[in-house]
Amino acid sequence: MKPILPRATAAALRSLRGTQQSCRRHYAFQASGAPVYDVFNRKTKWIQKERAASNVEASRQADYLRDEVATRLCERLLDVKRHFPKVLDFGANACNIAKALTRENPDPDPATPVSPRLSTKMSELTAVDVSQALLYRDADLPFNDHMPIIRQVLGDQENLPFESESFDMVMSSLSMHWINDLPGVLAQINRVLKPDCPFIGAMLGGDSLYELRGSLQLAEQERKGGISPHVSPLADVRDIGGLMQKAGFKMLTVDVDDIIVDYPDTFALMQDLQAMGESNAVLGREMGPISRDVLLANEAIYRALYGNEDGSIPATFRIIYMIGWHESADQAKPLPRGSGDINLKDILESK
Repeated sequence: MKPILPRATAAALRSLRGTQQSCRRHYAFQASGAPVYDVFNRKTKWIQKERAASNVEASRQADYLRDEVATRLCERLLDVKRHFPKVLDFGANACNIAKALTRENPDPDPATPVSPRLSTKMSELTAVDVSQALLYRDADLPFNDHMPIIRQVLGDQENLPFESESFDMVMSSLSMHWINDLPGVLAQINRVLKPDCPFIGAMLGGDSLYELRGSLQLAEQERKGGISPHVSPLADVRDIGGLMQKAGFKMLTVDVDDIIVDYPDTFALMQDLQAMGESNAVLGREMGPISRDVLLANEAIYRALYGNEDGSIPATFRIIYMIGWHESADQAKPLPRGSGDINLKDILESK
């Protein structure tokens, strides 16, 4: 049964359908150098993560997205034939990367049904995060027995307290989208890497939660006559490669993966975001909970625009994966422009 919309809400939907083809979403990202202004409130984000981790059962149940992204991120190590003595997990959350590294038979190739744990590729993992409660939440689970894990609480996630060239690899999963000075942090990650060593990361970006973003804006416009930010601004995939290049990384690889999760309703989606510690932390946001009228209008608009036939609603999480290597003198380099002896035009014309 389709939800019944108020007359004003229906008019707002018709207005959106008539203009959505010509509209283009833009997202904020910091330029290189020191940040001009902060986008996110660091203290608010710390409180959200601490509060979420205090409810251990709910926090673990809502970790499905972090666990899935960490697994997909770690699978990229299957193609790297190297041992990494010291590894840094930057923004470790509840050590989701460590859990993924210690999974049994991680290789999805059916030809290799038995494969060693990815944790055998490294000697020591240093997991750092600003939230002590979240970082130590799963310290007593069995995966801790399969590799040495050093947990360290950071006072400031935008300043790495490590010496230059002190790690053989840096990994990060679903934490860098809360960084104000993203170019500066990328430069620091490159600094702590040894020559010819990789940074492998994943972050939310681009059109993540565009369904929730659009429906909330329409609901507030209809019920309150204006809008306030409820979904954080995110970097776009087109910007990440340039930011990594400016930070000094070489041999870059950037790709995108959309993970769509179905929820029974928008209230379940927002409840899980809160249990993840992923609630809004934008400076200048409207304080206090969203009003009941706006939430009910949002539910109706969300279902009308994006609802599934089975009554559930989809939420899209766009994951940006990035790989960059610290420069080294003996590192493989591309051939100079114009040195090729095969004309691409001849190849295309022959097909």
